[in-house]
Amino acid sequence: MPDDALLSLQLDHLKELQVRYESALADHGFDSLLVASGAAPYRYGDDQAWHFQGYGPFLHWTGLTGREHCWLWVRTGQKPVLWLHEPVDFWHANQPLPEEPWQAFIEVRSSQSPEAPLLDDPGTLAVIGDPALLGTAAGKQNPEGLLKALDETRVRKTAYEIECLAQANRMALAGHRAARDAFVNGESEFGISLAYQQATRQREADAPYHSIIGQNGHAGTLHYQYYDTQPPGHPRSLLIDAGVRFRGYCSDITRTTAGPGESHFAAVIHGLERLQLRLCDMVAPGVDYIDIHRKAHQGIAALLSATGLVTGLDDQSIVEQGITRAFFPHGIGHFLGVQVHDVAGKPAPAPEDAPFLRLTRQLEPGMVVTIEPGLYFIPSLLESLLAGESGQYLNRELLSRLRGCGGIRIEDNVVVTGTGSRNLTRAP
Repeated sequence: MPDDALLSLQLDHLKELQVRYESALADHGFDSLLVASGAAPYRYGDDQAWHFQGYGPFLHWTGLTGREHCWLWVRTGQKPVLWLHEPVDFWHANQPLPEEPWQAFIEVRSSQSPEAPLLDDPGTLAVIGDPALLGTAAGKQNPEGLLKALDETRVRKTAYEIECLAQANRMALAGHRAARDAFVNGESEFGISLAYQQATRQREADAPYHSIIGQNGHAGTLHYQYYDTQPPGHPRSLLIDAGVRFRGYCSDITRTTAGPGESHFAAVIHGLERLQLRLCDMVAPGVDYIDIHRKAHQGIAALLSATGLVTGLDDQSIVEQGITRAFFPHGIGHFLGVQVHDVAGKPAPAPEDAPFLRLTRQLEPGMVVTIEPGLYFIPSLLESLLAGESGQYLNRELLSRLRGCGGIRIEDNVVVTGTGSRNLTRAP
């Protein structure tokens, strides 16, 4: 059971959402809004459905993950209404709703039908959710302007949201400690996954995203999606990128561990972590997130020089020649909330020198971002680099030794405060 302070913050959160939504509805000519929680689609040619978590705006209000065919009606000047889909069914169980103070703010009703409820005097109505499930629901479906405005309501987190994100970090950190211990004790990727799930008390299907657990060369695949059931004969490295959901909110943490005898790789990890902490310290109101990304490339260049991976070039030239992009090909991070890659991060396109960057905004208090620099030994990128003019500056012997370690990523979740930042991962 959450503590009273968190439950009190949730009431404040709901009051703030009511204000934000009423403003967005008024700006776009609507009186009320019906939000569909969604449902899991069936696999093609099969009677089995994919695992379901929920639609972002529904989670933003309720935090109720995995609730299919539910509907939330937000009305100007009136109490919201939540219809929980609770059919009489001997195949599946209905999940009981714990009694919590937020139910005094939202009227909760039970529904046998998955269809949109009939509404009394909805006025000018908007309906949002998966178009495949909205059917013939009355009202304007998924109006683009309103959807963008509602995305903006998720950019600056309330105190309740920040505390949920902090708790999701606390829970995930326990899993990361267990994963590291499992690696040290010789477990396989699959065994490490089980250790993480046990420590976080979370089924993998309920995690905010598929955990990335890569040993040795697998750590060089950014979103490595398979788990070997047998440990490698020589465990050289572990990269684990894994999070937890708490009341709908996601943590997203990455750690890298060197295996026994990998002193040079451990030194690179140490250097990247020092850079990562400096980048976290850059998070503050008014800072352009793109500048943090570019500062990461400057830091990667310095690290490549310091570790002897690149010689004969100054740091600026290492960046300008595109060498850092071969070692660090992704963006520095993204927004975080009820979605791992939370919405409204790119009002402007990513710059040409950072095509995969998911966040291009100036930072403001209440925003929550990830800071996740990496340094990888990806064969396809390194081979192209080695074959070009810049190849002469790379230490081929050292690269050959480190390739089998795959790569490094270190990721924290950071809140922008009024004067600077709070690192939820280092001090949740």
